[in-house]
Amino acid sequence: MNKLEAFLKQAKADYYSGNPIIPDEVYDRLEEQVGVTAVGSDEGARIPHMFPMYSLQKIYKGEKDPSTFLAGVVTVTPKLDGAAVSIQYIDGQLTMALTRGDGKKGLDITDKIKHLVPNTISFKAPHQVTGEIVAPKEIPNARNYAAGALNLKDIEEVKRRDLTFVSYGVQPSITPDWVEDMRMLQHVGFNTAIDSNWEQFPQDGDVWRIVSHKEFDELGYTSHHPRGAFALKEKQEGVVTKLLDVKWQVGKSGAVSPVAILEPCIIGEATVSRATLHNMAIIESLDLEIGCMVEVIRAGEIIPQIVARVD
Repeated sequence: MNKLEAFLKQAKADYYSGNPIIPDEVYDRLEEQVGVTAVGSDEGARIPHMFPMYSLQKIYKGEKDPSTFLAGVVTVTPKLDGAAVSIQYIDGQLTMALTRGDGKKGLDITDKIKHLVPNTISFKAPHQVTGEIVAPKEIPNARNYAAGALNLKDIEEVKRRDLTFVSYGVQPSITPDWVEDMRMLQHVGFNTAIDSNWEQFPQDGDVWRIVSHKEFDELGYTSHHPRGAFALKEKQEGVVTKLLDVKWQVGKSGAVSPVAILEPCIIGEATVSRATLHNMAIIESLDLEIGCMVEVIRAGEIIPQIVARVD
């Protein structure tokens, strides 16, 4: 952390001399990083990203015309399905890499991905590069294979895995144009979202994004996602299986909710045998009975969900 600490010392001096070099909120996050990563801190401690990592609003093909959502010049790139991470550079040196976590804070994975990204770049100002760690789709459960690698303690085992980092963002922006930013990242050694259609990796739709950073920033953000981009996805087709039982579970908040026990079925790359039903009203509205056939999807490609009874 010597590089980061030296930078913060200079940034503080510049601030008090009336010439701040980074926004106050970025300074605060970097200062918190120094505190969290101090000697003796918990290995699993959450560390703030230099810039928040937002999720994307989802639009499904056939339901709405995607061209009506964004005005101006728009680019479309593949939405890779792996593990989102941020990579931080100070004075051109890699100082931190984090899992996405909750978008505000993530886990330190610097040592696990140093071999996948440039360790030195030509941009001297602080920058955060965001992107996806992906694995070839020929690997069974490729998404879990990629994401699981970031949880391994054996760095050598991580290095043996077939992983690639593909960048799709850099903050602060380098040019007024997102495509040009990607070209700048290409120039310093990154794979980027515009390099290829990346068919060798799992994908779950396309990303539509306004090219102009000025127009993108003017649209702003909700609490969860930017308004200047969205993910266009195929509407999921459900898998039909049998409802074997319903059990009740107590959540962390103390709330009791029903869980469907299903005859195991394959959805995407996952075997599904349980699905959350949320509450009794869902059971009644779907007219569910033990032994009936049901249609199941993985909402957001993650959470098993019963969407209908199939007679």
